[in-house]
Amino acid sequence: MEKEKQSLFTTFEENNTYIHDRLQVDKSFDIVHLDLEYAGRNMSMFFIDGFVKDDILHLLMKLLAKLNPEDLEPNPLTKLIKTYLPYVELDQVDDLNQASDLVLGGPTALLVEGLDKVIIIDARTYPVRSPGEPDLERVVRGSRDGYVETIVFNTALTRRRVRDRSLRMEYMQIGRRSLTDICICYIADIADENRVEDLKNKMKEIDTDGLPMAEKTIEEYISGRHWNPFPTVRYTERPDTAATHLYEGHVLIIIDGSPSVMMTPTTYWHHLQHAEEYRQKPLIGAYLRMVRFFAVWASIFILPLYYLFSVNPDLLPESLSFIGPNELGAVPILAQFLIAEIGIDMLRMAAIHTPTALATAIGLVAAILIGQVAIEVGLFSYEVILYLAVAAIGTYATPSYELSLANRIVRIFLLLITASFGVSGYMAGTLMWIIYTSRMKSFEVPYFWPLLPFSFRAFRDVLIRTPIPLKNRRPTILHPKDPDR
Repeated sequence: MEKEKQSLFTTFEENNTYIHDRLQVDKSFDIVHLDLEYAGRNMSMFFIDGFVKDDILHLLMKLLAKLNPEDLEPNPLTKLIKTYLPYVELDQVDDLNQASDLVLGGPTALLVEGLDKVIIIDARTYPVRSPGEPDLERVVRGSRDGYVETIVFNTALTRRRVRDRSLRMEYMQIGRRSLTDICICYIADIADENRVEDLKNKMKEIDTDGLPMAEKTIEEYISGRHWNPFPTVRYTERPDTAATHLYEGHVLIIIDGSPSVMMTPTTYWHHLQHAEEYRQKPLIGAYLRMVRFFAVWASIFILPLYYLFSVNPDLLPESLSFIGPNELGAVPILAQFLIAEIGIDMLRMAAIHTPTALATAIGLVAAILIGQVAIEVGLFSYEVILYLAVAAIGTYATPSYELSLANRIVRIFLLLITASFGVSGYMAGTLMWIIYTSRMKSFEVPYFWPLLPFSFRAFRDVLIRTPIPLKNRRPTILHPKDPDR
């Protein structure tokens, strides 16, 4: 949505009053308006207290105080910007509305009598934490830095790893009222131009007051399929992971205020990869990947399969009869599973909201008091706890938190349909899951590629952690400009 432009008025007083009134300076204590006089000219500074570097502004004001009227002649705007304001980030705008909006983002607006433009001094600073290792993407060996909530820090962490002259960091703002800073990041010599333009057009079409949930708000606007539990974009807080995807031809979206960088497009297999696999030797990495695949798929299918065998023991050969429950108990097995699933989610939410010092106590309460007592009173059977633990481990072994939540929904769905229709329900539910995910697309990229549609070399690289010297090509589905590196 285009904003109305307001050109500068003919007098300094009108310009000063307009910005003062537009920012409602008198009604907000943190919006600062300084009336100044340097070199025989009236000047005004507008800035947000807490967003500016005080020492920088203090230095600039000391330099301006030493100016004489003749120092600004014959071209005062050029003299100020090129000579008497020694700062690296200076700009000029001829729109009072734009100048006011920029002030709300952190820069300082300098209004000078006799000039037909407003000088913007980008001497802002934000409260920021140090780049630490992300909790959800830990590795045994590797870098310990991670993205933070400040967009400039995140772009610097990315550019530190991608020193390519064609790396593009395109800036835009989204939100009528929030004016949130957004960066679209890609390598121009690799990424598909049509994909980049399509993403930028979708971003420009977002019409909302603000982005309260940052990247999640943007995802719901650009990805569609709102009731689809499976993630169509991947998030990372690791700059090395983001750099790897840039080299493959992906496009990143960096949002100010969020440490999570959005990577587009992604397939189902992207959510099953982790940096730890590439921090080990290829054989070890391939083993870790196969273990992860097994854990993820076990988290989806093992509970419905166990339920199927427990209520239909004739499906098992005699040598595997131990799989079924020894005692059915007073509570039906389906109810045990559903109660346990809800209980695990309750514990997960409790752990999130529990202070770190009390987290151990929560674990003891869950494991000893609730779990053991529930078994002794007959609410749960030992077998249910065992298989539920396997499913929970597989859920937490999934690198993508969003995919793990989606898999949990699929697991509950399979449980219910298996309980309703038996073997045919289990087979039909599994088939529905395969058809549903195989028909999905992430920004026109098939979700199950390279399995569907099948690509042997690409699927081999997905299934097995290929040695890096042999993995000498980019995903063809992204249409990179140079498929072979």
